[in-house]
Amino acid sequence: MIPGSEYVIEITYIVAAVLFILALKWLSSPVTARRGVWAGEAGMVLAVAGTLLYHGIVDYKWLAIGLVLGAIIGVPLGNVGMTAVPQRTALSHAFGALCVTLVGTAEFYLRAPNVPPFVMSVLSLEVILGGLTVTGSLMAAGKLQEILPQRPITYKGQNFVNLTMLAIAVAIAVRLVLHPEEMVLYPFMVGIALVFGVMMIVPIGGADMPTVISLLNSYAGLSAAAMGFVLNSKLLIVAGSLDGASGFILSVNMSKAMNRSFSNVLFGAFGQVQTSAAAAVEARPVHSATPEEAAAILSAANKVVIVPGYGMAVAQAQHKVRELYDVLTKKGVDVKFGIHPVAGRMPGHMNVLLAEADIPYDKLMDMDEANPDFPQTDVALVIGANDVTNPAARTDVGSPIYGMPILDVDKARTVMVIKRSMSPGFAGIDNPLYYLDNTLMLFGDAKAFVGSIVRELTGGGGHG
Repeated sequence: MIPGSEYVIEITYIVAAVLFILALKWLSSPVTARRGVWAGEAGMVLAVAGTLLYHGIVDYKWLAIGLVLGAIIGVPLGNVGMTAVPQRTALSHAFGALCVTLVGTAEFYLRAPNVPPFVMSVLSLEVILGGLTVTGSLMAAGKLQEILPQRPITYKGQNFVNLTMLAIAVAIAVRLVLHPEEMVLYPFMVGIALVFGVMMIVPIGGADMPTVISLLNSYAGLSAAAMGFVLNSKLLIVAGSLDGASGFILSVNMSKAMNRSFSNVLFGAFGQVQTSAAAAVEARPVHSATPEEAAAILSAANKVVIVPGYGMAVAQAQHKVRELYDVLTKKGVDVKFGIHPVAGRMPGHMNVLLAEADIPYDKLMDMDEANPDFPQTDVALVIGANDVTNPAARTDVGSPIYGMPILDVDKARTVMVIKRSMSPGFAGIDNPLYYLDNTLMLFGDAKAFVGSIVRELTGGGGHG
C-alpha cells in the first residue's frame, strides 16, 4: 500500500458514498436529474481511484488492460438511440451481475474449504442473485431488442418447476454454509441460478419489462451489497444497498401503477395475445382524420393534453412534438403532457424523451395530476400509447389489464390517436378507445404525422 494511503482511501470512500446518496436524491426529480448524474459519476470515479490505492493490488498492468478494454466496449454501447436504452440498461445489469458472480466464485475457491459460515452465507446469496440476474437481464434485453419472442412462453407446471429450481439452489447454499469443504456442490448452485434466470423471464411478456428491469436492477444491487460483506468493503455495501433498495421501491411503485403484485408480474404470464378478442372487434368501424383536419381541431382548442407512448420513441418524434407544443402555445393553446408511470419500455422513458426535446418540466403531469384534467380538456392527443390509455382497464372485468390505473383520455371532448395501424399494444389486447364516437384515428408514422400537423398549423389557421 502507498504510505498514508489508508486514510486517503477511507476519506475517498466516504465522499463517494455521500455522492451516491446525493445522486439518488437528485435523480428523483427531473429538475435536478443532471446534477444527480454528475454526482453519481463523480462518486464512481472516486470509488475507482480509492480502490486503485488498495494494498491488495499486485500488478497494475492488468487493471490498465481491463480499463482500456472496458472503455473500448463501453463507448459504443453507450452510443445508442433512446428506443434502445431499455435493452442497454438490461445489458448493464447483466455485466454488473456477471462481475459479482465471477468475484464471488473467485473468493470461494480462494477461501475454500475454510469459509466461515457468515461469509459463505452472503457469498451464496451473492452468486445466486448475481447468476440469475446475468441470464435474466440478457433474456430481458433479447426480448426488448426483439431477438427473442416478446410474448410469454408458458407450459403446465412452469411455476412449480421454477420455484423447485430456486429451492434446490438455496438448499445447496445451506449445505455449503454447513459444509464448505463439499466444493463439488458450488458449480451446481451457480449453474442452477443461471438457468433459473432464463426460466424466470421466459413466461414474462413485454408489457411487464419496465417492472422486470427495475427488479433486476434491485437484484444486481443486492448481490453487490452481499459482495461488499464478502470483501469487507463498506462502500460496496452502501452502494449495493442503495441500488437494491431503490430498484425494489421502484418495482413496487410500478406494480402499484399497474395494480398488480410482484407474484402476478413474475408468474402471471401477462402479455399473451388475446387473439379471440382481437378477432371479435376487427370489423368495428373507426373514425379517422387527415393532418389538415387534426390541425384544425387542435388550432380551435383551448386546452390540449399530449399523451406520449412507446410509438413516439420508436418514431423518434419527440422533437416534432416539441415543435407542435411551440406552435400551439404561440396560438394561445394551453398544452400539457400526461405521463403514465409505465409508459414505454423502462421507468421514466417518456420523461427522458421529452427532456431530450427540451419540453418544460412544469408541463409534464403524472397520471394522478393529469386524470382530473381530462374532463376539461378539449383534445387529448395520444402519440403511440396503447395499453396505458385502454378504458378496458376500468370496465372489462375479463381483461388482463383490468384494475390497472390508466390515463383517462377517453373523458376528453375529443381524442386523437396517432398510430400506425389497429394492431394491439404490447399487452396484446385490443383498445376500445379507438372505436369511441369522440375518437379520431390518425394513421401513420408519429414523426411524419406530427410534422404534417405542424406544417398545417404554421401555414394558416388561427386559434379559435
